[in-house]
Amino acid sequence: MHAVVENQIAEGDQLPVRRILLRLMAEGLDRHQAIHAIASVLAGHIHEKLSETSAEADRNAGADINAPYFAELERLTAKAWLRSG
Repeated sequence: MHAVVENQIAEGDQLPVRRILLRLMAEGLDRHQAIHAIASVLAGHIHEKLSETSAEADRNAGADINAPYFAELERLTAKAWLRSG
């Protein structure tokens, strides 16, 4: 997961991940904690997609698969991450 998040960060402004990382760090997380927080959101979304039934997958066909992930990242805060651990 570290490598995936690091690659998303490396995309720069093409993805919101770098901006979220910097915001989480400004909220008090160190870089490693922030990457773990982002990775936890990513892992949840991967799990969700892999757990979809075929009917759910059909309903979601054509939708931006990353939109829910990016939306959850926007809601992620350092405070919430620290509380969850």
